[in-house]
Amino acid sequence: MNDRADMEPLITVQNLNKSFTTPGSSLHVLKDISFEVQQGAMIALMGPSGVGKSTLLHILGTLDRPTSGSVLFEGVNVFELKDDALAQFRSRTVGFVFQFHHLMPEFNTFENTVMPALIAGINRGEADSRARQILSDVGLSERLLHKPGELSGGEQQRVAVARALMLHPKIVLADEPTGNLDTKTGEDLFKLLASLNSKGITFIIVTHNESLASNCGRTIRMKDGQIVG
Repeated sequence: MNDRADMEPLITVQNLNKSFTTPGSSLHVLKDISFEVQQGAMIALMGPSGVGKSTLLHILGTLDRPTSGSVLFEGVNVFELKDDALAQFRSRTVGFVFQFHHLMPEFNTFENTVMPALIAGINRGEADSRARQILSDVGLSERLLHKPGELSGGEQQRVAVARALMLHPKIVLADEPTGNLDTKTGEDLFKLLASLNSKGITFIIVTHNESLASNCGRTIRMKDGQIVG
């Protein structure tokens, strides 16, 4: 039987607004966005280019701050945290996967994956063990010593997913993770994300792919900076 805490949303977004000031004008990108995300959800965030999807994702990941409104994570208003505490929250709680994998070309698969744990101060033995397990989970146990240039596009994105999982985040934010992949490779990557979601990891995925979105548990659609469905 779940207690009340188990039923509370993982994330609550309340009246979120984001504006950018440009010479002579103000660009209102997000307009009174409100929604909740339950633990274990898999959400597709959809809408035409330029409607604010990536901006919203960056705010949810605390890479950017809203102009007004709040983001509550398990009841805590994260933007009321001091900078150091906010950075620690981000590194420990949120994993990121972007359209461009941003792997470091001079490091191999294992090194790219283990780095977030080492930066976070996890001891080397535990970090190495965690990286090997995660890379096995994403099907790359035979590619540990390969550098990004020696991997396919799908394999590079799998490394990016493994890196995002290194600190056991509660939520993974993915911005067009299949955007640079062919159809089959993109479908395979999505199946991987769905498999990880089935183990309890929450995902919010920005995508233009209706087919992939239809396999998420929920779709949030945006238009002109607002949620429309």
